[in-house]
Amino acid sequence: MDPKDVDLKNRPSRATEAFFGRRRGKTIRPQQAAALESGFSTYRIDLTAAQPADLRSLFEANVRAIHLEIGFGGGEHLLHRATAAPETGFVGVEPFVNGMAKLMMAVRERPLANLRVYDDDATRLLDWLPPASLDGIDLLYPDPWPKKKHWKRRFVSPVNLDRFARVLKSGGSFRFASDIDSYVNWTLLHCRAHEAFEWQAEEAADWQWPYEGWPGTRYEAKAIREGRRPAYLTFVRRYAYSKRA
Repeated sequence: MDPKDVDLKNRPSRATEAFFGRRRGKTIRPQQAAALESGFSTYRIDLTAAQPADLRSLFEANVRAIHLEIGFGGGEHLLHRATAAPETGFVGVEPFVNGMAKLMMAVRERPLANLRVYDDDATRLLDWLPPASLDGIDLLYPDPWPKKKHWKRRFVSPVNLDRFARVLKSGGSFRFASDIDSYVNWTLLHCRAHEAFEWQAEEAADWQWPYEGWPGTRYEAKAIREGRRPAYLTFVRRYAYSKRA
């Protein structure tokens, strides 16, 4: 398999509704291309297949809950959680081929029966998923699009929060982490304005503490080195919400 071609197959040539980032970086090595090809045959979710009645059937493991991570980067956090919680199914979305290649290299060495991946626009996966099928969604250090004219490209938006509300179970969580103050404030305002979500914070300092069992990420480490304080927000999908569910 030609490493130059591995990220071109079945990929749109321009950004789709909610994906504006780049899809490739440095040319991947032959062994990474091989890991992608073999890994996709095992782990990649095929959206041309019928929507499963029970999302747990996607996994080889007998899982009790399912969590989605949107934009997993190199997969460090996703691998940590999937390894630590074998009875939970994890779905990771990452359109950037170099990040996906890194993850597929890792699971080639240590396979995970509770993992599935998708390598395109997360909104396509969200629209394919059955209603109330997820126990949690993580959006960790997403592209902040810091220029005001690009804020409309931020993944947190009313339409995507509608998508989250549809696929999350009542009581399910949406977790958001970022080191960019304007995006943190943006997310707080959008989630507090949405009927489906309730911010889980008992005091002002709660957002400063990482999630339980948090392994950290390389993006977070860079932010701290450069003097930016990360924020960790958790929103719960309200039980009473039913407008768009």
